[in-house]
Amino acid sequence: MPLQYPLHLDFKIATLASDFSIKDNAGNAIAFVRQKIFKLKEDVVVFNNESRSQELFRIKANKWLDFNTTYNITTKDGQNVGKVGRKGMRSIWKATYDIFDQNDQHLFTVQEANAWVKVMDAVAGEIPILNIFTGYLFNPKYLVQDKSGKVYFELKKQPSFFGRKFKLEKITDIDDSQEGLINLALMMIVLLERYRG
Repeated sequence: MPLQYPLHLDFKIATLASDFSIKDNAGNAIAFVRQKIFKLKEDVVVFNNESRSQELFRIKANKWLDFNTTYNITTKDGQNVGKVGRKGMRSIWKATYDIFDQNDQHLFTVQEANAWVKVMDAVAGEIPILNIFTGYLFNPKYLVQDKSGKVYFELKKQPSFFGRKFKLEKITDIDDSQEGLINLALMMIVLLERYRG
């Protein structure tokens, strides 16, 4: 059954771990994502819902504390689905990630739409009192596009003071397997970008 977009990604603010739920536009649970804490390398588990009764996927960093880390995406049985990698130097100005399939073929790029939002967020975050409002004022938007520049998805952080909320819009129809890979890659990207804004 096709997903009903937009999808809503809401972080749990009362837990020590970085957990967030994903619901479709009708409020139906799509997945629950939990980042394991106290790990030297990122280790993320994607469950079917908040009860965590069924593990679906794993996302693991290939190394720890590196600016160019790649995150391998596998099924619960260890079957390779693809990977997402941060573009180190390019991400200084605008957050940029590449999505690869299971054969290491580069399929999509996820890039921040407006670099000035990142700059203003960083500047305002250093100003006392104003830094409280950055989560409401500076909300980055990320575009998922193929090598020709065609945009398929838009991920946008929603204004919020304490919680972290993102909305994922589908812009263009896409093959189901590629859609699944993009959604999994975006789950990791949301974890990496959650403190922005």
